Amino acid sequence: MRDLPPTATLRTFEAATRHTTFTSAAEELCITQSAVSHQLKNLEELWGLQLFERGRTLNLTPAGAALAPLVREFFGKLDTTLSSLREQKGRIRLRVNTTYSFALKWLLPRLPSLARLHPEILVTLESTDQAIGFTKADADVAIRFGHGNYPTLHSEFMFREQLFPVASPALLQRFGLPDEPAELLRYPLLTRDGADLVPKWDVWFKLVGIRADRLHESVRFADTNMTIEAALLGQGIALARSGHVEKEMGNGSLVRLFDVPFPSPAAYYFVCPEGTERQPHIATFRHWLLEESHQAQLSYG
Repeated sequence: MRDLPPTATLRTFEAATRHTTFTSAAEELCITQSAVSHQLKNLEELWGLQLFERGRTLNLTPAGAALAPLVREFFGKLDTTLSSLREQKGRIRLRVNTTYSFALKWLLPRLPSLARLHPEILVTLESTDQAIGFTKADADVAIRFGHGNYPTLHSEFMFREQLFPVASPALLQRFGLPDEPAELLRYPLLTRDGADLVPKWDVWFKLVGIRADRLHESVRFADTNMTIEAALLGQGIALARSGHVEKEMGNGSLVRLFDVPFPSPAAYYFVCPEGTERQPHIATFRHWLLEESHQAQLSYG
C-alpha cells in the first residue's frame, strides 16, 4: 500500500478522467487549474506511469484508462456505503430468519407497516429451510413452520393456515369450473415433493371422501413458489396455503375452489433464544408480528 496516494489526489484523477481539460476539472473541484496539473503530475511520479496524453485536450493513456474505472468504483462504493451508514445511525439492526417462501409471500408485504410504526428497527431478512443455532453468525429471531417443538428456545404460536385448491381463470376457462371435488381428478394437478409438512393431494381427496389411487399430475415441484407460479400460468391446479396466495386471490389471478375446511397440519411459530424475547427491540418486533399474525388467523379461519 506504499503507492496509495492521498484521497484528494485520487479525487482529482477521477474528475480529470471525465473532463477534456484541466480547467474544466478544476472548476468541478473548486481548485485552480495549476493545482489539478500539479496533483496529477505527482500521481504519475508516484506510480511511475503516464496517465494522460497532454495536448489541447486531455486523453487517457492505456494505463490511465485501466485505472480510471477502478478509482471511479472506489468513490462510488464509498459514497453509497457512507450514505447507508448515515441512514442507519441510531437504528437497531434485527436479523430475522425464515423460509424463503414465507418471507416472499407473507412477511415482505407486511414489513412496510413495521417501518412506519417502528422506524428505529432495521430488519435484516435472511432465509433458510435449515435449523439454526442462534450463534453470533445466525439470526436474532426466527419464524419457523412446524409443530412448535423447539426445546430450550422461546417459541410462540403465530397462526395456522387453511389448505385449498387454487386455479387461474385461464385454466378454468379451458377446463370449466368444477362442480364437485371429484371432478378435479380429470384436471392437471400441480404437486409438491418434500416432507410431510408439504400439502398433499391424496390427503385432501381423502378429506373430501374421494379415493384417488391415481392423480393426473401435470408437473411435480420442489418449491412452493414455483408451484404457485405454475398455477398462475395456467399449467394446473395447486394445493395452496392461504398465507401464500393472499395477493393472488385478492387481485383475482387465482381462484379458490371449494370451501372445504382443511387446516394445515403445521403452523408458524416465532422463535428466539430463551430470555432474549424481553430485549426492547425484539419485544417490539415480536408484538408487531403477533398482532399481524392474529389478524391473518382471523382472515384464514
